[in-house]
Amino acid sequence: MLNANASQTWYEFLQYIRKRCSKAAFENWLAPIQVMESAKDAICLKVPNIFVKAYLLDNYKEDLCSFLPVDALGEPLIEFVIPKQIPKQPDVIKKTVTSSPSASDKVEYELKLNPFYKFETFIEGPSNQFVKSAAMGIANRPGRSYNPLFIHGGVGLGKTHLLHAIGHYAKENHKKLKVQCITTEGFINDLVDSLRNKSVDQLKRFYRSLDVLLVDDIQFLQNRLNFEEEFCNTFESLINQNKQIVITSDKPPGQLKLSERIVGRMEWGLVAHVGIPDLETRVAILQHKSEQKGLKISSNIAFFIAENIFSNVRQLEGAINRLTAHCRLLSQELTEDLVEQVLSELFQRIPKQRVSVENILKAVATVFQVRVSDLKGTSRTKEIAIARQVAMFLAKEMMSESLMMIGASFSKTHSTILHACKTIENKIKKDEALKRKIALVRRHVEP
Repeated sequence: MLNANASQTWYEFLQYIRKRCSKAAFENWLAPIQVMESAKDAICLKVPNIFVKAYLLDNYKEDLCSFLPVDALGEPLIEFVIPKQIPKQPDVIKKTVTSSPSASDKVEYELKLNPFYKFETFIEGPSNQFVKSAAMGIANRPGRSYNPLFIHGGVGLGKTHLLHAIGHYAKENHKKLKVQCITTEGFINDLVDSLRNKSVDQLKRFYRSLDVLLVDDIQFLQNRLNFEEEFCNTFESLINQNKQIVITSDKPPGQLKLSERIVGRMEWGLVAHVGIPDLETRVAILQHKSEQKGLKISSNIAFFIAENIFSNVRQLEGAINRLTAHCRLLSQELTEDLVEQVLSELFQRIPKQRVSVENILKAVATVFQVRVSDLKGTSRTKEIAIARQVAMFLAKEMMSESLMMIGASFSKTHSTILHACKTIENKIKKDEALKRKIALVRRHVEP
């Protein structure tokens, strides 16, 4: 059985390198490499030929040492497997094989799911409890619960994780169902390839015969009218057959620059928001990830990291990867000072400077997940109104300006500032979560 740690480590290495090389280089040199079973401490990599091996070691040796175990000389512990070259088949046979429709379908439309994105590995908290429950309900009863399910939220908050978790569950528990998980870019590429190969009908038949369609990052369909129309037709075809559709986006449907027709279809089902995880959930994520990496992390250090990295779960994972590599390579004990040194550039702090209303508004906007323009505006929605009152409360507490001056900064009267301060003072006596949020804002504003 393939070592899960080796597979995960190699996957994380590829994700790290993908952002630092061209798409062509990644697809030609790194994507073909496979992790193989190995009884040794070394990771076993199957490479197509000796040139790929040389390219990997010549260009990424230092990065490999950061992710993989190393020997006494500091060399990455890798066992390479290079398969024997199979003699080329005659052209006639080659054409016969490639012309097989079933073989073509299998390669072109393979279901690709991240093996680590399952419901069991998704850390639940108040900010994502509802959307996880909705996703599990759909996975249990595809096409009979909420259809479509539209999941939206910021970058790195778990949307893709939930999408793949639905795919895994459906694949394992509803074996007869035809499931496909694809990014919007992947859908567009499929359509472009089918146009080039004059096989559009084949592509349409495939997508419209699915039982579960999982689409990631629908926002990339904006301003692409021809592709949008084909997606909308596929969408309607599946919905009319009671087939399950799940879509993720960084914005709710109404904020996407798509046609009213498709926005209306997406708002037809259940729209669920994934919020920024609270402090306790971030600590749980850090502890879970560090356990997977074999890194011992105390509660105090986990809380210290979680208080300083709060808007992106991927950054929390990146923090654990950095600390693991640092401790492994330098054999140092994990302390708060070491964390500060290694992760300083990830910490989300406003540079030390004189406290101003603008600084307070920026910090409040980040912690409360609203825009600065909303805080300065006249919207009276509950979330924005509370965040605006918190900004006024902190301005009064942290600035030496008069109420008149603070009120002018918010385009409010001094009596409105006083009312906001009293409201927040009363709320924090009963609302511990709000109190923690205000404390977090204060830490990132204080010089």
